[in-house]
Amino acid sequence: MTDEKKGRNKKREAIILFVLGTLIALGPFSIDAYLPGFQKIAEDFNISIAQVGLTLTSYFIGISLGQLAYGPIMDKFGRKKPLLTGLLIYFLAALCCYYSPNLTWLIGSRFFLAVGASAGMVAAKAVVRDIFPVNEVAGAISILMLIMGGAPIVAPTVGSFIIEGLGWKSIFLFLASFSLLMLFSVSRFLPESVVPDNNVQLRPGIVLKKYLGILTHEKFWSFSMAGSFTIGAMFAYISDAPRLFMENFDLSQKQFGILFGVNAAGLILGSQVNRLFLKRFTTFQITFFNSIILVILAFVFLINGIAGANFYLTVALLFSILFLLGFQNPNTTALSLEPFATKAGRASALIGSLKMVLGAMASFVVSLFHTAGLVPLGVILLCCLGSSSLLLLRFSGKEKRRLALGEA
Repeated sequence: MTDEKKGRNKKREAIILFVLGTLIALGPFSIDAYLPGFQKIAEDFNISIAQVGLTLTSYFIGISLGQLAYGPIMDKFGRKKPLLTGLLIYFLAALCCYYSPNLTWLIGSRFFLAVGASAGMVAAKAVVRDIFPVNEVAGAISILMLIMGGAPIVAPTVGSFIIEGLGWKSIFLFLASFSLLMLFSVSRFLPESVVPDNNVQLRPGIVLKKYLGILTHEKFWSFSMAGSFTIGAMFAYISDAPRLFMENFDLSQKQFGILFGVNAAGLILGSQVNRLFLKRFTTFQITFFNSIILVILAFVFLINGIAGANFYLTVALLFSILFLLGFQNPNTTALSLEPFATKAGRASALIGSLKMVLGAMASFVVSLFHTAGLVPLGVILLCCLGSSSLLLLRFSGKEKRRLALGEA
């Protein structure tokens, strides 16, 4: 193969990763971009902000169920056609959100918006597993995380700008326009990465049985759940951060926005430093070592909260935790997908759904605590990160025993 050919392939892979990263960012961007409009939505519909929160609940339900639906569909029909269908659903749902006459309509439209967005989340991980060698999957997913990680930073700013100038409904016109751009990008730049498998059955009973088979695979269970618990920790932080910093530490909205952006940058930085470590260590070595450090940091965070919550220590600990979570998400995803070359769509869907479910549960649990201080978040962080580490420790022990028996 000539150097020119290699260069063209690398350029093509870079374009594919950019398209996939944008697709996977569509889901979280659709959440963060409209959050600044909650107050105005409540005023327009003459309801409480808590009732507006139901549009967030319906979105989480849609994105969890949608991923499970797209998994077998993408294994049966290939990645590209279902992805284009999902983007079309997203476009139509965004228009329905724009024309919502009441809260009930908006809740339903947000559900279908999530169903459309979930196609990109499933396809992105599945295509990476299709086209990259196993030892390069974690690095490729780290690049996706670089693009996806920008969504929480950019989306609220973009949303605030649009809402202030054009009203909250215009957010959904922006999202509809963005989905049209993604339809063009997918059609033009994303190749079909897998041969459709007509043997894949879509009957609900068979689909559930296949998902159960994937879920009970030892490697998938260990790493998908370990990754889901780390996502739970991240969602808990995201949900509790406004209360923590603006109520507990009296930060202004502007100061909080800057701090939130810095911490999000830590998550992105971690995902990129991870790529450098992958050149010297195995994916599991990095993931297991980081899980231990994360438990220690969570424990120190909890002690800091009990002792009175020093602001600078709190900021340093949260930045460090998010930095290391930047390693864990792509690595656990890559390790989960490793055994499933022919079922990458279903495995990717199940990973995404598990992460969203545990993330939503962690967000809900932390929202139940109305007391000031760091202790509730510290307890949840320690539980989530401790559970993740125990799963990795359990898998490591089983692997060592298996190898010992093999050698014997």
